[in-house]
Amino acid sequence: MARARHVVSEVLGAHSHDAADQIDAALEADNNGRRALLISLAILGVTAAIQLVVVGFSGSVALLGDGLHNVADALTAVPLLVAFRLARRPATKRYTYGYGRAEDLGGLFVIAMIALSSALAAFEAVDRLLHPRDVTDLWAVALAAVVGFAGNEFVARYRIGVGRRIGSAALVADGLHARTDGFTSLAVLIGAAGVALGWKDADPIVGIVITLAILGVLRSAIRQVGARLLDAVDPALVDQATAAVTSVRGITEVRSIHIRWIGHTLRAELDATVDPSLTVTEAHDLAHHAERHLLGQISRLTAATIHTSPAGAHAHEPT
Repeated sequence: MARARHVVSEVLGAHSHDAADQIDAALEADNNGRRALLISLAILGVTAAIQLVVVGFSGSVALLGDGLHNVADALTAVPLLVAFRLARRPATKRYTYGYGRAEDLGGLFVIAMIALSSALAAFEAVDRLLHPRDVTDLWAVALAAVVGFAGNEFVARYRIGVGRRIGSAALVADGLHARTDGFTSLAVLIGAAGVALGWKDADPIVGIVITLAILGVLRSAIRQVGARLLDAVDPALVDQATAAVTSVRGITEVRSIHIRWIGHTLRAELDATVDPSLTVTEAHDLAHHAERHLLGQISRLTAATIHTSPAGAHAHEPT
């Protein structure tokens, strides 16, 4: 905790300060995010390859839908890797907040790939219902379904865990996508059992069920990524930040607060009320102290700006 309160900003003389430990944490988050994407890309690539090979000699349209979904899920790692790399670039005069929001654009690509995979799965399932064909090698289809479930569940747990730890909405959305793939793999297993029992339409019907499951995860991903693009944060985070600042002696209240995600780090701007008898220098020093306290209390907060207003003045709205 001592390191968590270390600040490199005191000599900068401005109202925006970066805690050294939070910068280190942001860099570590980048590394963890890229590692999660590379590992999941490899696992899902192998899983999809096994499934599509089995599709080639079995003719299972349900397994084809699951395999296509796995291919799409694996490919979503590519734009997210690019986004994570872009996020490491320093801010410029044009992009004064840096490139952290590139990660959210990567989340839009994830959504597009989920939508595409659902459309392809639906088309193949309906086509098979209209033009029935026998499914062979059911034992191989069943084995490929189990492989699909195991691979996707591992990747889902890994991505969601890392995404929540580093604050990456795009990575969490990608993990939810993988989790749905796992359950759709189990649906393929059910379809293979149905065909084995003599119900020939079981395979394409399961393909349609898979499509509906994909649409469900699409809705969840849209909500997750859309909220991030609209600068949504957990209301509890606002309460925590307000409590951290008002706990500083000399700060009487927080009149306005703005918190936003930039990639998987946070930035905050606040207007705090202080005693009107304070000198400019005293108010300035108090703002410094409150900023340091805030940076030490809020996880993944890398920058904060606190404006101090004398009691009775109009509220300052940071831009």
